Order: sequence, then C-alpha cells, then structure tokens
Amino acid sequence: MREQSFMKGLFFGDIEEDLVFPWREPAAAEIAGLQTMLDSVRRFFEEKVDSADIDRQARIPEGVLAGLKELGCFGMIVPASYGGVGLSNTGYARVVQEVAGLDPSLAVTLGAHQSIGLKGILLFGTEEQKRQYLPRLATGELVAAFALTEPGAGSDAAAIQTRADKQADGSYVLNGSKIWISNGGFASVFTVFARTSRSEEGVKPKITAFVVERGPGVTSGPNEHKLGIRGSSTTEIHFENVRVPAGNVLGEAGRGFKVAMEVLNSGRLGLASGALGLCKRVLKLAVERCQERRAFGRPIGEFGLIKDKIATMMADTWALECVTYLTTGMIDAGGRDYSVESAICKVYGSETCWRVVNEALQIAAGTGYMAGYPYERMLRDARVNLIFEGTNEILRAFIALSGMQGPGRELADVARAMREPIKGFGLLSDFAIRKARATLGRARMTRHHPVLNREAVVFEEYVQQLAREVDQVLRKHGRDIAEMQYTQKRTADMAIDLYAIAACITRTTRAIERRGEEGARREIDLTSIFVGEAGRRLAQTVAAVDKNDDELRKAVASKTYVDGGYPFDVV
Repeated sequence: MREQSFMKGLFFGDIEEDLVFPWREPAAAEIAGLQTMLDSVRRFFEEKVDSADIDRQARIPEGVLAGLKELGCFGMIVPASYGGVGLSNTGYARVVQEVAGLDPSLAVTLGAHQSIGLKGILLFGTEEQKRQYLPRLATGELVAAFALTEPGAGSDAAAIQTRADKQADGSYVLNGSKIWISNGGFASVFTVFARTSRSEEGVKPKITAFVVERGPGVTSGPNEHKLGIRGSSTTEIHFENVRVPAGNVLGEAGRGFKVAMEVLNSGRLGLASGALGLCKRVLKLAVERCQERRAFGRPIGEFGLIKDKIATMMADTWALECVTYLTTGMIDAGGRDYSVESAICKVYGSETCWRVVNEALQIAAGTGYMAGYPYERMLRDARVNLIFEGTNEILRAFIALSGMQGPGRELADVARAMREPIKGFGLLSDFAIRKARATLGRARMTRHHPVLNREAVVFEEYVQQLAREVDQVLRKHGRDIAEMQYTQKRTADMAIDLYAIAACITRTTRAIERRGEEGARREIDLTSIFVGEAGRRLAQTVAAVDKNDDELRKAVASKTYVDGGYPFDVV
C-alpha cells in the first residue's frame, strides 16, 4: 500500500485531493489561546528586546531568555501532560513566525531547543525519558541542542566519526566532537548521534542517537563569529570519555539515522515558518519605505518597477504561508509521511526569504545598506536559512529521489511480474490501468472553487509532465539516477512549484467559500500572480529536460578545478 503523501502521489501523476482539501485550521479553543500568547510575545519584544543591540553584542541577555521562559516559549510543543503549552504543529509554527519576524536570533534559539533539540525525545523517547526530561525542558530549566554535524559529516551522516563504545554493563562511553551546534554554549541536554559499530570499508555504519546531559567530559568551544543570527550561540561540542547510561539510548540502538531524519523533517517546518515571519516583517518595512521615499517629485511606490517588486514579494510570501500551513495542517490531521513536503517548505521558504529581504533592501536603496537601519542585519540573518538543516542542494536531491522511489519500485516490480505473469497478474493489471489513464487524460483537480479553474489547469498539466518525466528518466537511467543531479534539480524544482500551487489553490478555495469572491479578492489576486510566475518556470524546466547544456557545464567545471585546463583569469 502506498504511503499517504500528497507529493509522493504527484510523482505517479495522481492528485490525492483528500490530503489537501479542505484547508485545515486549529480548533477555535487553540486559536483563542494562541492569540493571547502572540499578544504577550509582541508586548515582551516591544518592552524588553533590543535586536540591534543583540546583534552588536553577539549575545542574548539572560533577562530576555528568562522572560521567554516565563511566557512558556521554551515549552510550546511539549504536551500539557509534561508541563508544556501543548500547541499543535500549526500553533507552534505561528509563534515561531512571530518571533522570527521580531528577532531571528531568538527564533533560532527557540527552534534549536524545540524543533530539533528536544524533538527526538518527543518522537522516540520512552515514557521514562519523557518524564525525566520534558517537564524541565518545557520550563527552560534545561535547554536542548541537536548534535549531528561534524567537520567531515554534515548531510552525509554516514561519515560520522564520533563513537559510542558499549560497555559490559550496557552503558556507552562517548568520544568525539560536533561543530556548529546551535545553543551549544549553554545547552544542558544534547541529542547526540554517534557510531556504535566498527569502521569497515564499504560497510554502512550503525548510528545510534543518545540523550546526553552536560557534565564531566562535555565541553563547549567559544561562540563562533557569524555573518548573521549573531545573538544565537553556535559552538563546537567535545565529548571525552563521557559515560552515557543504557537508558539514554533514543529509539533503537543502531537506528539513529531514522531518528535524525524524523527530527529534521519536523525542524524544517520551524525553519520555514521563521522565514515566513522575516518575509512579512521586511514586506511591511518595504511598503512603508515606498511611501516615505520620494523621487522625481512623488513617492517611489508609484513607479511601475517598484510596484512589480512589491507584488512579486507579496505573491511569493503568500505561497510560502500556504505551503507552510498546509503542511502543518496535514500533520495535525494525522499525516505521517510529510518528509518531501517539509523539505519543500524549507527550500522554498529559505529562498523566498532571501529574495524578499534582498528586494526590500533594494527598495530602501542606500538606506538599506547602512548599518543604522535593520535591512542589512535582516539580510545577514536570512542567509543561513539556505544552509541550515540540510543545504538546499542536498534537499533538492532528497525531494527528487524520495519522490522517485515509488515509481522506481513500481517499474522494478513490473519487470519482475512480467517474468512471472500469472503471479504478478494483479500488479500488471494495476500498472496497465494507470498507464491507460495517463494516456487517455491527466488527473484532475475537482475540489477547487471554479474561480480558480485557470490555476487548476496549470497544476493538472504539470503534474502530468512531472509523472512523464519521472517515468522517462527512470527507464533511461535506472539506479544511475542517483548520480544525475541536474535531472534531480529539475525534478525537485517542478515538485516545489506544484506543491506551492496546490497550497495556494486549497487555501484560496477556503477563503472564497467563507467570504465570497469579492471578500477573498486579495487571496485570488496573489494566487493568480504566483501561479502565473510558477507556470512560466515550469514551462522552462520542462523544456530543459530535452534541451540543455548539462554536459558542457560539467566539462567546464571539471577542466577548471580538476585538471586546471581553464585558469580562473579567463577574461
């Protein structure tokens, strides 16, 4: 039975509308409590937080952290039964959005604690582990961090060198180092990933996740000097003969990679909601600047090229809001496979944020470049999002290859079934039906509002194109597709735009149903702009499948850095 993932279905050419319609929102009781929390956060930041000073001093004052703990911000996703606020995924994302718009350094601090630091205990912890740690993590008495990255092991978790050697009594002795650990300077509890098998050439290592408390043998390096999010603590962490009880294994021994991937799937949504908060903040500043700054006797907001920037920024931010909350809504409704969707949220969110902040600085012009104004600080803060929690290049490969797994398995199964047609009759029949359906006509979107028919047709057309391209490249390359990164990028780019289009259509449909066409004019217009731009990108991507200069690009790069055939001073 196929996993219930909207995006993985698209790779087959299927549109599983029940997974995205109707648009989901938190219950009324949570919305009321959430509004109270948001109001408290805004007041606190207005009265107690000086973001420019945090950036200058490269530290968050203890009083600010203490105030956030009192507001419950360190226990937002911890269930009430363990002393937390117990927000849904949607509610948590909304608060992170607010905090990131006010101060990204604080958003990173809270996210490192909850989105990834303690999330492993929530997802994989035993009842005893949850009772031991979650109440104190919820109040901020303990602060959590996520320790995966090493100098030679970032996205390549199999290259981890930190070791945990099992002892006769069942405990482990941990040795190694981690780098770039958010909250590393003051965290008291770490989710640590270490090898628990011998290093053997060609053998995939067993990685185990541990809950490790700060104590003897656990030390932090100095805070790193960073381009942005300077207030957050980022350090190396060293483990020297650290004794870890057997009861502190998180999940199953040897299955730590699964723990890491599940935690990061969740963390990427926190990153997307933070990017959304920063987008909304700078959009507000940009619109104000359009009204304040004058050129040739009138406000610059009256000029067409500035209007174009504002419209594009608004449409892209709208799409980001839609994909983020479509995904959190699906998870809150019980969705279990959202790995591709969360990766899309992270990639689209970080790249949208970078574009929007950059354009806001452009609108501010010289003022934007000066350190006395917030634009340049927010530009610096935004840049890390393209690197955090899996670089966007790695995640594009992940989106494409994860989406292709299902069609790839189907093709392999069909090949086997053809060798034994009687045993494989049911499989062959299902495959034939699917191919016949694809030949006769594309899958349809049926639950959208008729006002959005044009946008739905664009979505349907390129879902069919995505499935066709996936089928073609899998037949052509087979397992070698793992090395075809240009193809992976094109496939991922199509998937990203398709998910964003679907999210905009779903949310706008709900807005029209509630407020009517005129009442939802803003949503309709922004969706129209976004889908128009996305449709043009999709057309270019599809055209590049058959006509591209992939091999030339590879050759130029190889000649430059492999054999020195092209010197750098080529001009």
